[in-house]
Amino acid sequence: MASAVITSAPRARALTLVPVTDAKKWLRRQPATTRNWLESAGFAGKAGDLQLLPSASGRGSVGAVMVFAHDGTTDDFWRLAGLAMRLPVGAWRVEGEIDGTLATRLAIAWGLGAYQFTRYRKAGRAPAKLVIPASADRTAAMRTVEANALVRDLVNTPSQDMGPAELAAAAIDMAKALGMSSKVIVGEALLSEGYRLVHAVGRASSRPPRLIDLRWGDEGHPKVTLVGKGVCFDTGGLDLKNADGMKMMKKDMGGAAHVLGLAHMIVKAKLRVRLRVLIPAVENSVSGDAFRPLDVITSRKGLTVEIGNTDAEGRLILADALNEASSEKPALVIDMATLTGAARIALGPDLPATYCNDDAIAESLARHARAEADPLWRMPLWRPYRPLLDSRVADLNNISGGPMAGSITAALFMQEFVEPGVPWVHLDIFAWNAIGRPGRPEGAEAQALRALHALVAERIALAAP
Repeated sequence: MASAVITSAPRARALTLVPVTDAKKWLRRQPATTRNWLESAGFAGKAGDLQLLPSASGRGSVGAVMVFAHDGTTDDFWRLAGLAMRLPVGAWRVEGEIDGTLATRLAIAWGLGAYQFTRYRKAGRAPAKLVIPASADRTAAMRTVEANALVRDLVNTPSQDMGPAELAAAAIDMAKALGMSSKVIVGEALLSEGYRLVHAVGRASSRPPRLIDLRWGDEGHPKVTLVGKGVCFDTGGLDLKNADGMKMMKKDMGGAAHVLGLAHMIVKAKLRVRLRVLIPAVENSVSGDAFRPLDVITSRKGLTVEIGNTDAEGRLILADALNEASSEKPALVIDMATLTGAARIALGPDLPATYCNDDAIAESLARHARAEADPLWRMPLWRPYRPLLDSRVADLNNISGGPMAGSITAALFMQEFVEPGVPWVHLDIFAWNAIGRPGRPEGAEAQALRALHALVAERIALAAP
């Protein structure tokens, strides 16, 4: 991805970006030969129109023109991202000057559009390369592209090569590269440390569960803690999924991948933050040692949890991790998880369902999501639904008693493990493109990273001494 954005190329071909509001005027200003060529090719000046321009001699294309909106919308961003695979192979430079915001967005979009997962097969074709405009913030663009590639690579990797141990190894490798410290609690040691819910979910697998704990930054800086769901494969446990439900469960560690990508961006940006990353990594399997429906397990917080369904395992492992995360009273806790099908039914694959216990933070996050063309949608932590999680034998049940409000009740369950007064954002994400689109190939997708990074940068700038 990053290699598709370069600093120079002597023979780069010209790419003209034309805002849709100026497209007709721009077309009238062109030489007659250029105008006739575009019109005969069906170039209508609509957003997304892309046309190659021939040389005067007619011997091959020497340039291209694309119409875009530049209105900050998601469609605008992904139109730009599609250029890496729509344009012919080779180097391209933007004709004329463009402002820094657009230049940086183009570099990010181009890098994301160049992504291909090549661990198990060769790339279909090489992407076109962009000579990054001088006005772009190259450093910001590269760290964003790298973080997205990290997320996509981790989620695309099948579970045979991405179990709890491999996920921990990937986290440790990233930590070493970025100068972060790391600690991993494995297997039975989880019990002595109080992570009984994490242990219960992962104990049936031949691949032991673990808690990954990364730290970075000055102790005196505001604390930000990221928590990611690391279910490396989810059979559903004894409440076994059917074949269709189990098919995509290699991506159930998507939350873990996302917080690693977000951590990468935060550290690379050198934000003045004390960062912590907590990832409970498990495989929810079936064996004689599997946890059972109606078992009662004592969480790290001390609350007892009745297991209404073993397939609602993500919220269990996150509960222990959120309790630990909020115990330090950080300035912000963010968790990310491929948590519920209910969120997808409500909002579809492109809009992460977002919950927050602080209105000011939620409003800031929504603003950054719009500015970054990185969409999400706030959902309510609707307290009247909390009794749906009541249990007759324990402090609470891990599922509600019916099919309604599934994403909300999952968020309410996790809120029980966040200490009062700790600002908390929870994102219920899909982390996947079911169909390929320009810039978004079928497979793993990174969601809300740009918006969340902008939020953290803003909050830390406000909180730092």
